[in-house]
Amino acid sequence: MKSLICSFLLCAAIASPAFAAKSPAISGDYLEFRSCDVYTGPCFANAEMGLTGKEGIMVWSVRDGSWNGVSLKGLNVIAVLQSDATLGDVKHRPCKGRAVIVVDESADAAQSRALTDMAKALSGKLICEVADIKRAKMDVAMGTCSKLGCASVKAGNLVQINTRCLGGKDHLCGNEEVFYPPLTDVKNAYPVFAEVASYRGSGLNVTWESTGTRGAFMGQFSQ
Repeated sequence: MKSLICSFLLCAAIASPAFAAKSPAISGDYLEFRSCDVYTGPCFANAEMGLTGKEGIMVWSVRDGSWNGVSLKGLNVIAVLQSDATLGDVKHRPCKGRAVIVVDESADAAQSRALTDMAKALSGKLICEVADIKRAKMDVAMGTCSKLGCASVKAGNLVQINTRCLGGKDHLCGNEEVFYPPLTDVKNAYPVFAEVASYRGSGLNVTWESTGTRGAFMGQFSQ
């Protein structure tokens, strides 16, 4: 009888809300670019390390949820990074990172503050200084092809990224691998080919346009 009661209590506990899986407060799609190949052979990566890869772009596109109690469903935020070292170098974690944060023009004042705080929090220790916060009209589409590697991001005249799936012709040395991990904690991350990635704004004392690199990741985020 005691065994039966214990079994019943265990089942009741598992079924109770306290034991239910916690749903993420916010979730969506993620895209990043950096100015060095992330999918590459070690010989290529070692030649670039410390010289390139000091610029990056992180894009969060919110599908659902809220941050600090503010609903951000359908909004986007971008962090444009400039670091003192190659981003993602596991031997040298750069700590002198500056960023321009670009907030979705559709966001109101409270949502803009929440998006900015979310970008700073989800970027971990990459952002030591926010150089500027800008607003821009955003057109963001991710996973638009059958293999989900195609993305298009445009933030006014500031940021543009276009990606496609990696293919057989993108193997240059036959020894490629995912050399760098994503810059932040994301789920189901996979490398994609960056046809173009550019930043044309102020705030970082540098602008750039990169074409034809294996320097991007796509994935999903949840928090």
